[in-house]
Amino acid sequence: MTQPVLVPPSATVTAPAVQVSASDEPPVVIGDDTTGLSRAARRWRRLRWPLTVLVVLALLVLFLMVVRPATSAAPYAPDNPEADGAMAVAEVLGDQGVRVTHVTTVAEATAAAGPGSTLLVTPNPSFFADDQISSLNRTGADLVVLQPDYNLVDGVTRGAVDTTYGAADGPVEPQCADPAARAAGPLGLRPGLYDTGAGSVRPELCWSDGSAAAYARLALGGRSVTVVSDASVIRNDSVLEDGNAALALWMLGQHEDLVWFVPDPMDVTTSADEPTPADRGQIDAIMPPGSAPVALVVVLAGALLVLWRVRRLGPLVVEDLPVLVRSAETTRGRARLYRAAGARGHAAAGLRAATADRVAKRLGLARSADADTVVDAVVTATDRPSQQVADLLYGPPPADDAALAELARRLDILESEVHRP
Repeated sequence: MTQPVLVPPSATVTAPAVQVSASDEPPVVIGDDTTGLSRAARRWRRLRWPLTVLVVLALLVLFLMVVRPATSAAPYAPDNPEADGAMAVAEVLGDQGVRVTHVTTVAEATAAAGPGSTLLVTPNPSFFADDQISSLNRTGADLVVLQPDYNLVDGVTRGAVDTTYGAADGPVEPQCADPAARAAGPLGLRPGLYDTGAGSVRPELCWSDGSAAAYARLALGGRSVTVVSDASVIRNDSVLEDGNAALALWMLGQHEDLVWFVPDPMDVTTSADEPTPADRGQIDAIMPPGSAPVALVVVLAGALLVLWRVRRLGPLVVEDLPVLVRSAETTRGRARLYRAAGARGHAAAGLRAATADRVAKRLGLARSADADTVVDAVVTATDRPSQQVADLLYGPPPADDAALAELARRLDILESEVHRP
């Protein structure tokens, strides 16, 4: 049994000392209670999606650069193996010793072409300005122009040849003495050229249906100018039809150097815009080769950044226009501009396009209907001759204001006949 211990009243019991560490005290909060790690994590959460998009785009561009084929998809291009390309003709010409230079701007074409060479101009999805046509004429090279518009034909032939509407009815004999035409024989090219009688040199027309020809050739200033109204003569899917291959090789193989011009729709250059070697060095220093994909990535990233920021501004607000302009005033203003510029061809093209669009809608034709389909439908609805309808809707531009007014009147009558129940 344990005996109790008696403590005197005067005695003092001292508890063992306990040391308190400074680390056990509550921390002192200074600033916003953040650390470098927490701030970095917050920034990463905010920027991870834009950075992820940038990385994905960069990898995509790199992948496309690695796997990109050595061919193009531009129509009539010499390196396009598809149906609408012209790689077959270019390869055969190359095997025969012809040096083919592929260009896409007027400046490049005028720099590469010269006397003793051939300059091929394929169909332009846009149009050439007058100064660009003058630049092509000044090269001194033999010109071969495929399926041109009336402005280009007028410029390269000095008004001796113009365009019109025509339809191919099957292979016909060349009906001319041109060596290229004789070598090709019967062809089924679409006719669309005629002799205006206004030029100082008369063109030689081949494959004519009586009113229009598919091929025109004339000599101007010590060089030859050849115009073909149907560009299928060089296309991969039709070059083997009839004598297309013979005509294409004869036209383009006359010289050892062939400049193959596939126009860029956005090209506005002329021969004066060709950079000198010093300018090229400066351009390469500013934008070295291979910088285009990087610039594309930057542009796409900027667009995504703009969309990402814009979505935080809320929906767009629709407001009424402060001023209403009547459509009649706009039409009259555009007509005055055409009259001041003397652009009867553009005015006639606008009238014909509008009439063809309204007539096609009335007859239930699709928007993709071609000219032959529209002409056949109008002929069925009005009992008019096919050539008359084709000349009204797709004929040559009027020669003067009186002819333009007469064309507008005849188009109005044609449309009223179609709308007649």
